[in-house]
Amino acid sequence: MYFPIANIEINPFIPPVVAFVISFFTSMGGVSGAFLLLPFQVSVLGFNSPAVSATNQLFNIVAIPSGIYRYIKEGRMVWPLTWVVIIGTLPGVLIGAIIRIQYLPDPRNFKMFVGLILLYIGSRLLKDILKGKRNKKGELSVDEKFQKLNKEFNSKHRGADKQLPKVIVIEFSLTRISYDFYGQEFKINTIGVMTLSVIVGIIGGVYGIGGGAIIAPLFISFFGLPVYTVAGAALMGTFVTSIAGVIFYQIIAPFYPNIVISPDWLLGILFGLGGFGGMYFGARAQKYVPAKVIKWILAACIIFISAKYIISFFL
Repeated sequence: MYFPIANIEINPFIPPVVAFVISFFTSMGGVSGAFLLLPFQVSVLGFNSPAVSATNQLFNIVAIPSGIYRYIKEGRMVWPLTWVVIIGTLPGVLIGAIIRIQYLPDPRNFKMFVGLILLYIGSRLLKDILKGKRNKKGELSVDEKFQKLNKEFNSKHRGADKQLPKVIVIEFSLTRISYDFYGQEFKINTIGVMTLSVIVGIIGGVYGIGGGAIIAPLFISFFGLPVYTVAGAALMGTFVTSIAGVIFYQIIAPFYPNIVISPDWLLGILFGLGGFGGMYFGARAQKYVPAKVIKWILAACIIFISAKYIISFFL
């Protein structure tokens, strides 16, 4: 099947299958999978124009709602954190889109930029994994407590779709966000998260991922938040900013007649349909997977791709 905007010809079953597999694993960490789909489109399919960024964001719009639904249903959506992420990343994504078109249209330079960003994020996440999160008394981390309680809960309610304890918001102000998760309180500086979100939004806008793939690992490694509570906020932020990104790319396309900017709608929807299924089942399965395994999945994917892009720049 030929996709004119992407200027590629592939079997129409390949995009949804690839997206399903990727999204199933990445959605557990609050990542849509767009950051892995982009190198697949660029390196495997040969889709190199700026339109690949818009197509990637179209994938997010179609795929993410199923994952968000699961996190809301299970009471693991930290809404104050979600709103701050959206407010911060939204303007950043629009700025990033302009940077992508004006300064990084060359696929070679684009890959190098992406590689450096991902290498930094991956190294931070890897350091967090190797260091561990147990306190000085050797007690279990909140992620480990959640896993233990979840196993006990499911052994008592086998076969029943019962509710586990939910996230409880304690404070939401211009200076601080705090919430309780399984008996442990987490405090975050609102302004700090907002500033980080703007920067992440710019990077995500350039990359075409909405920022979720960047901000989720940063919440885990910099702020020390449990992976089971950041996933929903990161996905929701990515969803909203991706809508803005696609609309923005579509609006400015006529002003750049010599560059392919508008998303490939058919290709993006095919990827999105696969991601929709993968994200639903990934979000549903997340509570059964140890936090360290989820972090290893994220770190391995990020570092592999960053190394590939950086090396290819010098070849």
